[in-house]
Amino acid sequence: MHETLPENIRPWGRYDVLDVGVSYQVKRITVEPGKRLSYQRHERREEVWVIVSGRALFTLDDRESHHGPGEILHVPKGAKHRVACAGEEPLVFIEVQHGDYFGEDDIERFDDDFGRTGKTTPH
Repeated sequence: MHETLPENIRPWGRYDVLDVGVSYQVKRITVEPGKRLSYQRHERREEVWVIVSGRALFTLDDRESHHGPGEILHVPKGAKHRVACAGEEPLVFIEVQHGDYFGEDDIERFDDDFGRTGKTTPH
């Protein structure tokens, strides 16, 4: 029998929803060493990331930069973005999403290591 993984487990690591409000959602995201999220954008939310531990390779609109604990990164609404774990320990960051919608179907993927490209459809 095939076991279904919890919804918050992803091929790159996991996320945990910490808080949800009318115009915001807060997640703790863990990216495993050697893994990265898809290169994506959102139409209906912006994101602010605070790196808690580990090293990040951050891509924003085709520009790459390296970051570590205590640094704050801003992802404007509509910007293409990606983060990769750039060290030997997991990358952990807090993501604060702000907007009017936070569903998984507000993800347009341009590149993905796990074959998930295109517009995500609702579950």
